[in-house]
Amino acid sequence: MKVIDHINNAKDTVVSFEVLPPLKGRTINSLYQHLDPLMEFKPSFINVTYHRSEHIFKKKSDGTFEKVEVRKRPGTVGICAAIMNHYKVDAVPHLICGGFTKRETEDALIDLNFLGIDNVLVLRGDATKNEASFEPEPNGNRYAIDLLKQVDNLNNGIYQEDDIREGFRTHFCIGTAGYPEKHFEAPNMESDLRYLKAKVDAGAEYILTQMFFDNAKFFEFVDKCRQAGITVPIIPGLKPLTNKKQLTIIPRIFHVDIPSDLLNEMNRAKTDEDCELVGQEWLINQSRELKKAGVPVLHYYTLGKPAIIYNAVAKVF
Repeated sequence: MKVIDHINNAKDTVVSFEVLPPLKGRTINSLYQHLDPLMEFKPSFINVTYHRSEHIFKKKSDGTFEKVEVRKRPGTVGICAAIMNHYKVDAVPHLICGGFTKRETEDALIDLNFLGIDNVLVLRGDATKNEASFEPEPNGNRYAIDLLKQVDNLNNGIYQEDDIREGFRTHFCIGTAGYPEKHFEAPNMESDLRYLKAKVDAGAEYILTQMFFDNAKFFEFVDKCRQAGITVPIIPGLKPLTNKKQLTIIPRIFHVDIPSDLLNEMNRAKTDEDCELVGQEWLINQSRELKKAGVPVLHYYTLGKPAIIYNAVAKVF
């Protein structure tokens, strides 16, 4: 089932989760162990992140260095198929611009279609560690809207090969990302909302937000979206703080503010366990307020902390 159908058919707020593919060398069982307890809450769908290849330099026996391409977390497409087969739950693979040519993207979409996966979350993706700013692959998509248009083209039977006439029309439900505190590359919120509306106009059926810790900023973002003519469902993305290092890492990497009350509570915590309890309680309160406000979905970024997510969701649903 498509994400938009889950939303439209629900009588109340539903729950969804997001997971990382296992590190290369680990089995799918490590992911099942992560998800098994969370399945108690009957998630409507599960997102699976995608990680592009990186270039690293390995020292050779003669003392010189060799540039090697590695992908630390492969398998997004296979994992989505495994989740749907193992749990009978819809999976939503992330689809990114970075690391793909347009033809490779098309082939990946065809694979997803053959596997019965009819949802994608379209993202530009981050720059690699050695890039000052994002650079697409040669003949790749530069912006998320370009990738979104390619998926929409395939939904209309338009392929990369010009000689394909009346090709099979896929039926992907397309999600896109939203930023309650503005994408860090956008000059201001007004321009960011224009980019977001353009993606909705190009075919995005719902918006999934980046993490945030201040619900007031989410509600303000929704209001601004509606004022800008964006009418699709907006799903809040939630993640707990679990340690004090995140107080500086998250604002620096994700450009997200930490509310003063949460910051003070984390700083008062004496141990990592205390920090996790503070983060869990904040997540519970966030979730309850958002659910009371009638958000369509509460989407949890589990990312290695399923126990905290489990304890929070158990208090909300």
